[in-house]
Amino acid sequence: MTRAATAHLDDLDVERNPLMKNDNLFVALRAGFPADLDGVAIEADGGLVYRWRDIERATAMIANLLVSLELPTGARIAVHTDKSVEALLLYLATLRAGFVYLPLNNGYQQAELDYFIENAEPDVVVCATRNFPWISKLAFRRGVGHVFTLNDDRSGTLLERAAQQDDRHEPARVGTDEVAAILYTSGTTGRSKGAMLSHGNLLSNARTLQRYWDWRPDDVLVHALPIFHVHGLFVACHGALLNGSRMLWLNRFDPAAVIERLPRATVFMGVPTLYVRLLQDPALTRAACARMRLCISGSAPLLIETFRDWQSRTGLTILERYGMSETAMLTSNPCRPEDGDRIGGTVGRPLPGVALRVVDDAGKDCPAGEVGGVEVRGPNVFKGYWRMPDKTAEEFTADGWFRTGDVGRLDERGYLTIVGRSKDLIISGGYNVYPAEVEGYLNELPGVAESAVIGVPHPDFGEAVVAVVVARSDAGVDGAQLVTQLKSRIAAFKLPKRVFVMAELPRNAMGKVQKNLLRQQHAGVFVSAA
Repeated sequence: MTRAATAHLDDLDVERNPLMKNDNLFVALRAGFPADLDGVAIEADGGLVYRWRDIERATAMIANLLVSLELPTGARIAVHTDKSVEALLLYLATLRAGFVYLPLNNGYQQAELDYFIENAEPDVVVCATRNFPWISKLAFRRGVGHVFTLNDDRSGTLLERAAQQDDRHEPARVGTDEVAAILYTSGTTGRSKGAMLSHGNLLSNARTLQRYWDWRPDDVLVHALPIFHVHGLFVACHGALLNGSRMLWLNRFDPAAVIERLPRATVFMGVPTLYVRLLQDPALTRAACARMRLCISGSAPLLIETFRDWQSRTGLTILERYGMSETAMLTSNPCRPEDGDRIGGTVGRPLPGVALRVVDDAGKDCPAGEVGGVEVRGPNVFKGYWRMPDKTAEEFTADGWFRTGDVGRLDERGYLTIVGRSKDLIISGGYNVYPAEVEGYLNELPGVAESAVIGVPHPDFGEAVVAVVVARSDAGVDGAQLVTQLKSRIAAFKLPKRVFVMAELPRNAMGKVQKNLLRQQHAGVFVSAA
């Protein structure tokens, strides 16, 4: 079965004709475009401008190219490219054609790509020209039918082939539960799993965030995030497109370039690392941020010091939120003052329509302030893991709640604080140690810029608490002294038995500390000495 491309999108009027209802996410995003399609939609690097009409025509042409390949229903389009507006257009065209988008971190190497292609069995792979020799060989060996190239300078065989297609295309008719995208989890424990997100999952979340974050007609977004991840692709792009808002687009994060654009913007989304780097630039001032109304942080914990420094420097209070590949966004600090305060160190309350609970090992609700496992349900929660029915069943409770794998606590106001991942829980001598708690105390000590606490094998305690710290640029730290300072603040069983000082912590592309790498690096510290 193939998708037909026969009519212009403007002929499809879902609102006036319910019989024409189409749950394709692209249709909803397209409905958010302004009436004047000649207005500017995206300002890219180098002054290049994309108008709303350009998005309409380009996505139609790419969608028609995909349709011409006579792909089966549900075909996966795997994309391993550098960030560009054209890569965003490819995503939208994939939705439009009714196929499944598979974004892959452009930092993935051969062994990783081989696993994803073997597991997802895509019908199309799109990659940068520089990687074509090895990716095409790998893809064809795995039975992929089509490999195209796409670069961040608007070159590549994908665009060459699409340029020959009609610029009109009727969006494929899909149901709300049909898969729109598969996002592979980071794979810190075992092989990565492909989370299947439906058109309905993504649209419900986008609409909720549009209302809750008070998107306005004149909003302008600075887009400096990667687009192979929930944050940059779904939260940022969906928000701007659904609202018909202009994006000031950067293919790569550059602090000076972001600050240069802030006076013309109202919204910025970033991971904590981006906020830290922006604070290091003296050009970040209250004057530069005078028009800004909303700065959102997520994908990794934000240090309370960064939260306060940003507030002091810019006069803006960062809004922290919480989500994951399997669910998109789950909680958020309030946007409007009348809805409450934005509290640093928390990720806010559950979003409208999202149910969230914190439970103990027996599955019973924890009292306020008590740490337990975070479980959620709602229209944004994914359909399951690609071709892993047993793993999917394992991650859901008997009454239908998804076990996030995160550990946290709710306060009396309903604000959630994430303590860590359940897999990061350290059990030392029979006592539970939550890394985020110890990290919080370490980060308050003089000279400490940031820290990561892990558990490693120990012959007596089972696991021992180990800390890895990064010193401030203007200070030095001594591991033994840090432990001495902690003794009066936390229980003895929580104290790190060793403290290592590193120049920086290993992070993935979204700024999350890769504790699995730290555990591997320090696994033999006590065992080898036993």
